[in-house]
Amino acid sequence: MMIWLRKNLFRSVGDSLVTVIAGSLSLYVLFRIVRFVAVTGRWQVVETNLALLVNGAWPTDEIGRLSATIVLLGFLGGVASAVAGLVTSDVDSEPPTLFQKALDLAIRLWPLALIVGLVLLLSTTTGPLLLTVGVVGAVTVGRLLGGLLPGRVRPVVIVVALFGALASIWFMSFGHSWDDWGGILVNFFLAAISISLCFPIGVILALGRRSEFPILRMLSTVFIELFRGVPLIALLLMAKNTLGFFVPQEFTPGAAVRAIVVFVLFTSAYVAEIVRGGLQSVPKGQIEAARANGLTPIPTTFRIVLPQALRNVIPALVGQFISLFKDTTLAGVALGFLDLLEGGQAITQQAEFRGQGLVIETLAFVGLLFWAGSYTMSRESQRLESKLGVGSR
Repeated sequence: MMIWLRKNLFRSVGDSLVTVIAGSLSLYVLFRIVRFVAVTGRWQVVETNLALLVNGAWPTDEIGRLSATIVLLGFLGGVASAVAGLVTSDVDSEPPTLFQKALDLAIRLWPLALIVGLVLLLSTTTGPLLLTVGVVGAVTVGRLLGGLLPGRVRPVVIVVALFGALASIWFMSFGHSWDDWGGILVNFFLAAISISLCFPIGVILALGRRSEFPILRMLSTVFIELFRGVPLIALLLMAKNTLGFFVPQEFTPGAAVRAIVVFVLFTSAYVAEIVRGGLQSVPKGQIEAARANGLTPIPTTFRIVLPQALRNVIPALVGQFISLFKDTTLAGVALGFLDLLEGGQAITQQAEFRGQGLVIETLAFVGLLFWAGSYTMSRESQRLESKLGVGSR
């Protein structure tokens, strides 16, 4: 230990000074954070408005529909994760033990576990605890059932699980319109739907931009450059204020649909450029070898080139999706959603909390929720990269 410290932190007088100064500042910052969280922070504003921050103004009589949908999504996610893990896992590796699985889950999902524990700690009812138990049970059952499925149906199961998740979200809108959703629920909803739609559209645009057909290449290029050159907030404001001039009022979509369309169009342009970079990274020898074996252009693209391209750009794709998740707060500003950020600012103006300077506490809670979601996506991306061997030969 002493050798490591001397080699890495106290190698010279300059290194020692930097280590002492940086260490002192780090300890001071850590002390202030712990003191704020445990002593000086006034968390009553978060505890009182916990339901508003999590699910917005969701009706109390419809909370059962929301809970059932979340449990169903947990089950579908468990099935899809088990099937995806079986598809990408190495058949020659030894199966992990139960302890190794538990340790892996703890390392991967500890930010989400921290958020769930914090919500349960602040909650004054047993509803969140029962929902947590139900979701954990549903995910466990889904993973067990997914592991029993035969290999030939696994890709189909992933597609069915995706459409089942979209159908369950649509089912939620029957009791409470999308435009009335709020809290972190609307942020996750907008991000999940937009990511699911923008990825295939971005792949098609990337292939179109590299197409040998001039018209298809030109249309794809115009679309990509147009939406990449306009700020996202400008597109959201245009969707709110100018759409009514071109579409009759009875056909004008709601605010949630407008936000999804804008996010999909905007992000798909960036995804297309990321995928195009991945396509360019595939050596030409791969295409020549496929043609030498008698493959036509379409099988060559979808069986040889595209899988390698997507594998190479996983970090950039996940980074774009994380950015999309955080950009969902712009929908609250531009389209009037009471999302997590807007709700966090609104609760400080309540009569019992107005003028008390509680914006730091609310923004800290909001930032923690967004950090947990973004960090988890990043860690899962790194895990997928490791399993697929990204960056290794």
